[in-house]
Amino acid sequence: MEKISFVELKKNAKKDMKNLKNYKIAILGNCSTQHLSTALKGYGYKEGYNLDIFDADYNQIDAQVMDDNSELYNHAPNSVLIYMSTEKLFENFCQLELQNRNNFAENILNQIETYWNTINSKLKTNIMQFNFVEIDDKIFGNYSNKVSSSFIYQIRKLNYLLMEHVEKTKNAFLIDLSSIQNLYGRKELHDEKLYYIAKMPISTNLLPEVAKQVVDIIKALNGKIKKCVVLDLDNTLWGGVIGDDGLKSIQIGELGLGHAFSEFQMWLKELKNRGIILTVCSKNNEDIAKEPFEKHPEMVLRLEDISMFVANWQDKASNIKHIQETINIGMDSLVFIDDNPFERNLVKELIPDITVPDLPEDPAMYLSYLKSLNLFETASYSENDKDRTKQYQAEVGRATMQSSFEDFNDYLKSLQMVATAHEFNEFEIPRISQLTQRSNQFNLRTIRYTEAEIEEILRNDKYLTLSFSLKDKFGDYGLISVVIMEKKDKETLFLDTWLMSCRVLKRGMEEFIINTIIETAKKKGFKKVVGEYIKTPKNAMVEKIYSNLGFKEVKKDLFEAEVDNFSFNKTNIKLDENNIK
Repeated sequence: MEKISFVELKKNAKKDMKNLKNYKIAILGNCSTQHLSTALKGYGYKEGYNLDIFDADYNQIDAQVMDDNSELYNHAPNSVLIYMSTEKLFENFCQLELQNRNNFAENILNQIETYWNTINSKLKTNIMQFNFVEIDDKIFGNYSNKVSSSFIYQIRKLNYLLMEHVEKTKNAFLIDLSSIQNLYGRKELHDEKLYYIAKMPISTNLLPEVAKQVVDIIKALNGKIKKCVVLDLDNTLWGGVIGDDGLKSIQIGELGLGHAFSEFQMWLKELKNRGIILTVCSKNNEDIAKEPFEKHPEMVLRLEDISMFVANWQDKASNIKHIQETINIGMDSLVFIDDNPFERNLVKELIPDITVPDLPEDPAMYLSYLKSLNLFETASYSENDKDRTKQYQAEVGRATMQSSFEDFNDYLKSLQMVATAHEFNEFEIPRISQLTQRSNQFNLRTIRYTEAEIEEILRNDKYLTLSFSLKDKFGDYGLISVVIMEKKDKETLFLDTWLMSCRVLKRGMEEFIINTIIETAKKKGFKKVVGEYIKTPKNAMVEKIYSNLGFKEVKKDLFEAEVDNFSFNKTNIKLDENNIK
């Protein structure tokens, strides 16, 4: 994962992009953004996107946002990126009378809120906004922290207010430019000469890093996210080799280099709490490999934090494939972390889709390096994410039990599966949006929805909605499937969205959902249900799903079911309660 230069990004921006995924973006700034636009175009190419960019003229945010006929609205972008530079705000701040400076942060936030509300009233889009780097004018020195009318005080306040506001705006996302400056330093981010000559606040040295942060959010909005970490143990989670050094001699805890490993584990545990799956892949005897998790008093991670633990003497590529197949997510959703260059290179060669960071030789640098990669960007979060480890631990238990059955149908019956189905509710909006953004394989049309858009659908009489949950004797899968049905006319329902977590694939849930869709259509008086399959590089598994479940193909990738004549599918899943409204 080598750093890329601005010169390389400029070359990328000129390359043929006709086979890449198209994504439209508009850039509005109170500063010059031409270099930023080029960097985004080039970084988009690196990540497989053809970014169709409208780059507004210098300092034309108001003109573009307020004019109904502006180039912004004619472009109809998937995302609008707004860059209000701190440097420009400082110029405005200095022009204010002293008595008017105390409310500077609130006034700028009101201006931003007006931009967002106006854009949202005219476009169905996402909004990305740079936050504000700190510029200390040293007028007061350190005393500026006690003076509400100082510029640094107001900028810090503005960033806080902006975080509070974006939390309430479901289709808005902050690009943390302030953190980039904190990491690399003001002198690295800002080229004084470039700004004075060309009004470009970001140096060409760090434009690739800034472009990466923007593209990371675009990737997350399009479902390209990391869901699982596969961890080596010796010299990765602790210093030393547990099989040779023994429990008492491995490096972990407060003393010496052990502290670096402990902090690394703390970070991994926080990822787990956020919903990232942690798994172990180690060349070792399983009982020895588990000993630190069970017995070492200073281990941060414990076995209950690990969704799947694989320790044997097979090659790691084979074991990683086994982990991926068991937890049933795409290989490109996995990150493999190992201190050994040989193991990393082997996995890279045999599994091209997996992400394999090249860890520094010094363990003290592991954590800062991994943080700098921003591997776990997301466009959504729900409280249910914290339960993901338990859900995947249960999945491993199911897989183990399945191997003891000769007849798969007997195994499904033994699971004692019970499902619920009901209309969307406000409590589920974050999780539903998250599923539309993350689900790639079992997703018939792969339409992404923000929380704001799901909320709009929930309140729109044009749609019928269903969310499905599943549990069995091993545990609760939680919300695992989403169906959005559009009323085309008095007789026809169109399946705008049908997606499902691959964790429940081939358990009879597909049949249960289709049966429920038909029953719902019948109760609401519809005669026909129409489904469409839109092919993507990842959803080939559902290409024949409608045909297999009783729909008739009326034209290529378009399927229909007559409600009154439909033959319901057999399934071992029972309805928990009749709560379809």
